[in-house]
Amino acid sequence: MPAAPLDATTLARAPKVLLHDHLDGGLRPQTVLELADEAGYRELPADEPEALGRWFRESADSGSLERYLLTFAHTVGVMQRPEAVQRVARECALDLAADGVVYAEVRMAPELLSGMPLETAVEAMLDGYAQGSREAAAAGRPIGVGALLCAMRQADRWVEVAEQVVRHQGSGVVGFDLAGPEDGFPPDRIPDAIALLDRAGAHRTIHAGEAAGIESIRAALEGAGAERLGHGVRIADEVPLDGPLGPVARRVLEEQVPLEVAPSSNVQTGAYPSLAAHPVGRLHRGGFTVTLNTDNRLMSGVSLTSEFADVVAAHRWGWDDVQTVTERALAAAFLDDAERSRLLREVVRPGYAALRG
Repeated sequence: MPAAPLDATTLARAPKVLLHDHLDGGLRPQTVLELADEAGYRELPADEPEALGRWFRESADSGSLERYLLTFAHTVGVMQRPEAVQRVARECALDLAADGVVYAEVRMAPELLSGMPLETAVEAMLDGYAQGSREAAAAGRPIGVGALLCAMRQADRWVEVAEQVVRHQGSGVVGFDLAGPEDGFPPDRIPDAIALLDRAGAHRTIHAGEAAGIESIRAALEGAGAERLGHGVRIADEVPLDGPLGPVARRVLEEQVPLEVAPSSNVQTGAYPSLAAHPVGRLHRGGFTVTLNTDNRLMSGVSLTSEFADVVAAHRWGWDDVQTVTERALAAAFLDDAERSRLLREVVRPGYAALRG
């Protein structure tokens, strides 16, 4: 049979793996409205779903990372009760499964949920992911969801968050992340947290190379022992169109450090002027371990399907590229080897074989 056309319709059917998605950046607009009503939250800028979704996208599409991050005041503001967190996590799993995602790692900073203890916030997330995954499987769309717990760089609760990662290893939490402003808050600022993760053998992915440049990437690798780079796209600063790679880029390439690239988000926050100008295609062609990600589905108005479709169109990717990027993401996931092998053998490769003819 001939290969299916490489468009949004067929990409929606393709099995996909998502490594960088923020729970508080992916709420349904209707859910934001309902949770705000339940909690008595009166700060929303619109009172119907379509207008609210448009406000989030337009505010995030300002070319400023600072303004982009301000939109989270509203999503976090309506998530200050355990039942709200549980609902958002459940719907996250369902929405990703409906988009053809077969495995996802979704991150959230529990310290932002100040209406409850960290432990309660983490358990609410895990309960929601589990419930959503059960419902998705019953509907014929099985998905696995692992939680990544973020500590905020500018705050001092890294050790507490690391303790939650260690406590919940093996029961739904798959790793640690640092989020928040990269400049001025190095990833080794609180070494006790990094040491705790080291002793427990806990996985970690660190936001770096998004707003800040090469030195933030070097610090994530050397100071925090990052196994993956959240965004990491500024590695392109050391990847000239012609000429040798810079030293950090050479290391990232040689060690095949996975890059959690989210092109639409990068364009929105002003890192690059357009998707066509984004270096995702150049990095992929150069052999870097590029993965494609949504970052914040509500703010960017994207799904993983749309992200693939847009990159395919802008950078002339074919089915080989889509499958390679998917298999790279699966290889980089913080999964046990048996489940990784099962997904590759039983889900990912058969799914692409059916589409490619």
